[in-house]
Amino acid sequence: MRMKRKAAGLLAGLMLIGTLSGCTAEKGFNYSEGLDEDGRWTEVNALDYVTLPEYVGMEVPEQTHTVTQEAIDEQVQKYLDAYPVTKQILDRAVEDGDTVNIDYVGSVDGVEFEGGSTQGNGTDVIIGTTNYIDDFLEQLIGHKPGETFDVEVTFPEDYSANPDLSGKDAVFVVTINYIAEETAPELTDEFVQTNLTEQYGWENVEQMLAQLEEDLRWSACAEYIWNAIVEGSQITELPQSMVDYQFNRMLEEYKQMAEGYGMSDDQALTLAQVSSEEELREKYIDDLESMAKDELILQAVADDADIHVTEEDVASYFKTYLYLDDYSSYEENFGKEYLRRVALNSRVLEYLVDNAVMA
Repeated sequence: MRMKRKAAGLLAGLMLIGTLSGCTAEKGFNYSEGLDEDGRWTEVNALDYVTLPEYVGMEVPEQTHTVTQEAIDEQVQKYLDAYPVTKQILDRAVEDGDTVNIDYVGSVDGVEFEGGSTQGNGTDVIIGTTNYIDDFLEQLIGHKPGETFDVEVTFPEDYSANPDLSGKDAVFVVTINYIAEETAPELTDEFVQTNLTEQYGWENVEQMLAQLEEDLRWSACAEYIWNAIVEGSQITELPQSMVDYQFNRMLEEYKQMAEGYGMSDDQALTLAQVSSEEELREKYIDDLESMAKDELILQAVADDADIHVTEEDVASYFKTYLYLDDYSSYEENFGKEYLRRVALNSRVLEYLVDNAVMA
């Protein structure tokens, strides 16, 4: 299975919806506005605006489609870092910033007090981050796992957690059990089967590495081809409706972000550091026109190559990129036409790469 996740994310105009999964249509913006059931812009004949370069059989240089071991290792490390394992360090002293597992028993005037002991269960603290009274945690610095020692502190005068201890001196007998360090696991067949098989389908390290290499090669080729097509395309003008669509979509996304921060729609523009919609449009006009240009060229290729999508293509898109069998919530939020557009753009990119020549 060729996943092409990175390549699909290359184009702003591809409108990948994974980043919009929290959005809804309740704000009044219609993501499917201006699109037909084939995912095309209804009032735009793209080939009237775009003269395409020769895109079938485009040659991709060897240095572009050659994947280095360094690039593969970088991708592997990202997967390993997502599943860290905790290693117990026993052979060095505690340092500032360390996560340390400790046990302690606290007493005032030689008498243990309620809540002042870990009961031998151990607790994790982070030196310099976890909030303990006085300089309790700083006194752990320099001690090694296995050591037991006294930590002397003074409770605050207004210690609300236990007023009886307010202002009193206390002694905690502390044992350092271990220093906890998160580290990446080793890449093994067992790691792949435990963590990656269900989502990605890889059964072993060999399959994983082969897929990553193919993904990287595909991504590099897609980026090269797309950049060449954009550079080689001649556009007479950008339909204003397509630029307006991109602006309205951007405005909607700021409103969604504002809602996430508990802000009103009227406050959304402050997130973009502008005071009006006109200022927002002016600030990002280059980006808006670039996204509209991508969309226009994508449709021009789709029209010229007679590429169309079906419901099966939409289902395949969600399965491949978002690992979802049920995408009904996306259709409800964004509309069937928008999903067709996403699938159509993806199909165009696949077509371009499939018809390229590796030099």
